[in-house]
Amino acid sequence: MRETNAHYSKSNGILQTSMRKFLIGLVVLLLLAIAILAIGYQPTIYLMPTPAVISSGDINPFDINPNLEKDNEIRILFATNRIPAGETEDRIYTIFPGNKLRMGIVHMRIGKAGTAWETLFNLSTTAEKGRRPALRLDKLEELAQYPLKGGKVPQPVNTRAMADMVNSALDRSIDKDITIYVHGANTAVYRASAQAAQYHHFTGQNSIVLVFLWPSAENLFAYGTDTRHALKSAPAFAQLLSLLAEHTHAENINILTYSAGVQIASPALDIIGRNTKKEKREAMRLGEIYFAAADIGVDTFTKHLQNYIDMPRSTTLTINMRDSVLSLAAWRTNVSRAGSPDTGDLSEEKNRWIQNASMGSGLNIIEVSAETVSGMSSRSHDYWFTHPWISSDVLTQFLFHKTPGERGLIESVQSDNLRYWTFPPNYPQRIIDIVKQATETKRSQIFPDRLLDEK
Repeated sequence: MRETNAHYSKSNGILQTSMRKFLIGLVVLLLLAIAILAIGYQPTIYLMPTPAVISSGDINPFDINPNLEKDNEIRILFATNRIPAGETEDRIYTIFPGNKLRMGIVHMRIGKAGTAWETLFNLSTTAEKGRRPALRLDKLEELAQYPLKGGKVPQPVNTRAMADMVNSALDRSIDKDITIYVHGANTAVYRASAQAAQYHHFTGQNSIVLVFLWPSAENLFAYGTDTRHALKSAPAFAQLLSLLAEHTHAENINILTYSAGVQIASPALDIIGRNTKKEKREAMRLGEIYFAAADIGVDTFTKHLQNYIDMPRSTTLTINMRDSVLSLAAWRTNVSRAGSPDTGDLSEEKNRWIQNASMGSGLNIIEVSAETVSGMSSRSHDYWFTHPWISSDVLTQFLFHKTPGERGLIESVQSDNLRYWTFPPNYPQRIIDIVKQATETKRSQIFPDRLLDEK
């Protein structure tokens, strides 16, 4: 019996050891798989839901585009400070910041090659449910390079060619502004370009859009690296704004940042605000500055804003107090984020300054929440392009330069005199009526003879 028990104990011990080894191996494989996915995985971008202002069919932004090419190809501009690899004709852009600013054209498609315009048009002007087409990156066509240096930067010969191309596009466009999109962290060139391209598409392809491809590490676990690369990219972004102001005749230079994109745009605007003399501030022609789900310390954001708030037409900050991504970023950095702020992280002086700015015309704070935005996930972070109400508000602000009240939002004032704006329950109908009138006004300015003939 003792021999049997001893044999059983030995066998049981071997079995337990084998099981432990198996479980440890399984855990290692799972962790390795997660790491590989986190490092190399970038989700396919599908065409975002049609903005509410368009989906009813009452408004067709494509109709007023005299140069619309009825196909599924999308072309936007890009600028990047990423180090490239490969020949110019077949180049990829790495995750490392370089010493040059490079500009050119992004060539993308919505759907597969040969997708009919009628199919894309139907998906883009209705609230039709079902699978949306994927956005596909064909190539990046680099056209110009600029050295990133302090002081007066000597411009290369191709500056004029690049400026001529942009100005020619502005001359043909209904929208005379340039809108720059600055993507968030953990974002590859494809993903950032796709987000910018779909915004351009829903303007009726009427707007000149430029995506700033800063060197994100494209890694879920590399937030610290992204933060460092963002800080290094701010001077490049400031130089880009100066180049566009000097060499193009855009009426306004608008900026739309998403998430950690604010960590590039905010310090860049601070640089410009601190170093631009009063008589030259208007020459920068800063238009609408829109910070969606801003992932930056609220104290840093306020410090920057104080130095440039008088330069743009308006500065908009969206806030979701339950934003899950910003909650994680606040835990990691030990300070609340501007897109989900805790006023306790601001001094009394800065709190008063924010309150005064919100009551004036400089700062517009928009609260987004599941309680006020129908159908929005309470902890949403990507709401600017995933929710039809909020994307409609972004489009309306950038295309028509309307204030929150003129865009159908509702004003609220807290007891401490902080003003903010919310979406009313009947927002879709309100914004449709507003944009109908604004579109007819713009149409009459663009096609006065045709409207006269129609009458």
